Amino acid sequence: MCLALPARVVALHDAHSATVDLGGVRKTISIELTPEAQIGDYVIVHVGHAIGMLDAEEAERTLALFAELAVHQAAAESVVSDSQAAA
Repeated sequence: MCLALPARVVALHDAHSATVDLGGVRKTISIELTPEAQIGDYVIVHVGHAIGMLDAEEAERTLALFAELAVHQAAAESVVSDSQAAA
């Protein structure tokens, strides 16, 4: 299974690389497949490469879904932990 994440471009280094913000984590990535990317744009990042552009509304919707998933995952892990402690 492959996962690509939306990330906001925060700095351009040259025609080939940029720094993106992935939920507070900054990472330098290749933008060779998305040369039109500018500071403030959202790109889809997979294995250190921007593989496509994403409009801000869609990116924010996707990031909100990831945040909601994390809350549900934490709740599920808490239930499992509680049931194991009771056993």
